[in-house]
Amino acid sequence: MPTDDDTTPSLLQVARAADEPAEPVEPLRLGERVREIRRARNWTLEEASRRAGLARSTLSKIENEQMSPTFDAVQKLAKGLGIDVPQLFTPPKSDKVMGRRSITRAGEGEPHPTATYEHEMLATEIARKKMLPYKAVIRARSFEEFGQWVRHDGEEFLYVLDGAVRLLTELYAPVDLSAGDSAYYDASMGHCVISTSSRDATILWVTSL
Repeated sequence: MPTDDDTTPSLLQVARAADEPAEPVEPLRLGERVREIRRARNWTLEEASRRAGLARSTLSKIENEQMSPTFDAVQKLAKGLGIDVPQLFTPPKSDKVMGRRSITRAGEGEPHPTATYEHEMLATEIARKKMLPYKAVIRARSFEEFGQWVRHDGEEFLYVLDGAVRLLTELYAPVDLSAGDSAYYDASMGHCVISTSSRDATILWVTSL
């Protein structure tokens, strides 16, 4: 989560410096995706519905976009088709495997300190990432230390690794999070995170690019 410091480039500015403009997002067609996977396996509706534990009529309606499956049905579909749930919603754009991988050993991330956070950027050797992962030590103890809401494009996920924090957002009541808790939110909404524990809290952040 970058800060609005005029003298220090934000994490997103650093990460996006060499990035190309984002491609337009195509509308999701879950039914079409399910049918595509089923046919790739040469399964009939009966075979796929049996493997997924769903009625044939239900699967047919899902494939024809006549009904939206519940989360439970989505999980059954993914298990029956032999894929992970995210693969139902994010099919590969091509058959080409990029094979990119990055390992960041403990303490070897790239430091990016600010007045309110001490960031450690991860997977820095990969260019044009779709996500920006980083660990942060939360120094701030009050909203006043920011001066204003933090806002930027994309969505953000945070996971508390150590200590306790308070997530402040302009559209929701403050929420306290402890180690093991997480939050996912629209980063264009004003937000900031402060530490509420006696020591500086540590969190893992992932920001979409």
